[in-house]
Amino acid sequence: MKCVDLFSGCGGMSLGFLNADFDVVAAFDHWEPTIKVYEENFDHPIFKQDLSNVEDSVQRILPYKPNMIMGGPPCQDFSSAGKRDVSLGRADLTNKFADIVVSVKPEWFVMENVEQIKKSQILQDVVDKFIENGYGLTAVILDASYCGVPQARTRFFLIGHLGDDHNQLVGIMKKNMSETPMTVRDYLGNALKIECYYRHPRNYNRRGVFTIDEPSPTIRGVNRPIPQGYKLHHCDPEGVDLSFIRPLTTIERSYIQTFPKDFVFLGTKTDMEQMIGNAVPVNLGAFIASSIQEYIESGPIMSMKLPFDNPPFEIPEKVLQKK
Repeated sequence: MKCVDLFSGCGGMSLGFLNADFDVVAAFDHWEPTIKVYEENFDHPIFKQDLSNVEDSVQRILPYKPNMIMGGPPCQDFSSAGKRDVSLGRADLTNKFADIVVSVKPEWFVMENVEQIKKSQILQDVVDKFIENGYGLTAVILDASYCGVPQARTRFFLIGHLGDDHNQLVGIMKKNMSETPMTVRDYLGNALKIECYYRHPRNYNRRGVFTIDEPSPTIRGVNRPIPQGYKLHHCDPEGVDLSFIRPLTTIERSYIQTFPKDFVFLGTKTDMEQMIGNAVPVNLGAFIASSIQEYIESGPIMSMKLPFDNPPFEIPEKVLQKK
């Protein structure tokens, strides 16, 4: 299946789909630092493109004849880490992504965003647009720690399959989720040579110290040192000696995002932190891709119309649970 990655960033989704044996043929982004990193790590081309220009973007994508378009339009205007102001303009890129998809009409698409998008009118607008153009939709909110990523990162995915029913992939994804969340130690063993580390909280009502025997909190685009005078939070691990606590390094944070150790990052520390924090975890991308592949390979049996197992499409309110 030939795939094109829009808003590709440094390539977390691309690498995940490649690892699941999909054929990523091209990528498009607009931020120069992340384009340079992408070029360093992939054999297929990436193009600098203003994806708000739908007509021009479509003309550049069509020659690749993609079977799938995937992408994560910028999420800052929906995110709890952002200003949550859809009037700022970036949220409209979600609409532009939908416009590109329905113009190119690939068989499949995958759209990733933060969980908070479920509360926005923009999501309902693009859902209506996809349905009007014949896509059967599956929408899920996934906790990455149940999908092969040592990180408690919840993300919204909207997956479309042209001419299909709604909610067809939910059962497969439930089945493929792990029984328990993946911890940092599960994934990296003792490679970090620490037992605890600091992740700067958004406010001091939240904890800042975490152990490697739990999933990492969400990797964000900022990475600050432990401040002088930091007072242990009541939820921090017991018996912690703050003199031995440090934040994860930039590259260690890329490992939590499941980028491999040979993945090359370039640029300033600020740029690298931003692109790593914005990336789709590689293994989460592979989880989505593998679930789609399993559905395709299951053939007509999995695709049977079963009204009791295929309710009308609804935007999910909660994280998908395996139970």
